[in-house]
Amino acid sequence: MLYARVAVALLLGFVAWVYKDFVQPPPPRICGRPLAPPVTAPRIVLNDGRHLAYKESGATKDEAKYKIIAVHGFDSTRDSFPASQELLVELGIYLLTFDRAGYGESDPNPKRSVKSEAFDIEELADKLEIGDKFYLASETRLLLIDLRALNVFFIRLRGVALVVPAINYWWRSLPAETAAEAYGKLARQDRWAFRIAHYLPFFFHGWMTQKWFDASAVSTGNPIVLSEEDKKIRERANKEEQITGFKKIARQQGAFESAYRDIMVVFSNWEFDPTDIVDPFPNNDGSVHIWQGSEDKIVQKEVQRYIAMKLPWIHYHENPEGHLFFYEEHWHRKILEELLVRHDYSGDRNLIHKK
Repeated sequence: MLYARVAVALLLGFVAWVYKDFVQPPPPRICGRPLAPPVTAPRIVLNDGRHLAYKESGATKDEAKYKIIAVHGFDSTRDSFPASQELLVELGIYLLTFDRAGYGESDPNPKRSVKSEAFDIEELADKLEIGDKFYLASETRLLLIDLRALNVFFIRLRGVALVVPAINYWWRSLPAETAAEAYGKLARQDRWAFRIAHYLPFFFHGWMTQKWFDASAVSTGNPIVLSEEDKKIRERANKEEQITGFKKIARQQGAFESAYRDIMVVFSNWEFDPTDIVDPFPNNDGSVHIWQGSEDKIVQKEVQRYIAMKLPWIHYHENPEGHLFFYEEHWHRKILEELLVRHDYSGDRNLIHKK
């Protein structure tokens, strides 16, 4: 009897240890609270009580020819959009960037989902009164959020630019051979991490924080996921703190509610499929663009090509670059110019760009 009680006690202790260290993430350090990072950016209060930090740059709202809301990517912040103030003013752009939920100085959203981020964007536009119509630009962001936004508030969009949007290898419409080919090109660590995020999301925090294996090459910044050109871009950008300088700030409230939550959301079971999205501009009064590097080791071109084939209203631009080409001035200038001036659907939508 004594041995049974000891065994039960040990088992309960083990379960409690596993739950504490591998299942339950630590509470976020919400900005503005005691012993937490300070609030330095302007913020709005959303209808659910959360704070959303934002930044305005470029031309003023009154003088701008174009108004763009830019959505930052994985492990980034409102400050990571690479276009300079001079370029934005030259093109007549008012640019509104913001920290997504859990990143930078925006409050975490434990219920973050495909739909919630789209609604955050629309509410931000309303509270800052940027007008009934605006453009959406996404820097290495999740394709599900961007396409969901087309469904949620497509009547307010003038155009959309998606730069190497992340993909879900478990889309129901994705052919098995295409998914297998693309998935097989990922780093071994990321194949394991993405599987766990998809099949065992409750264990994802534990997987990402364990010390026995490299949990994720993408999340840890392992150079094996970078092309040779990416490595050069990152080296130059790091000197200006365009990439790694933002990482600490991006995760300052906790990695789970920022970077890890991103991975869990993108590889979750979706409530819709990208191929279900209808053309948001049937009257040719706007356009949707996807930009992809053919040497990208993080987001695979095979899946982007498939999406572009299934959604022929998308303008697909492929170039001989890696994942970080958006940080090159000539590329983010070209992407912005294509978004703002290309309102007709004439010609070939699938374009291969040279350097």
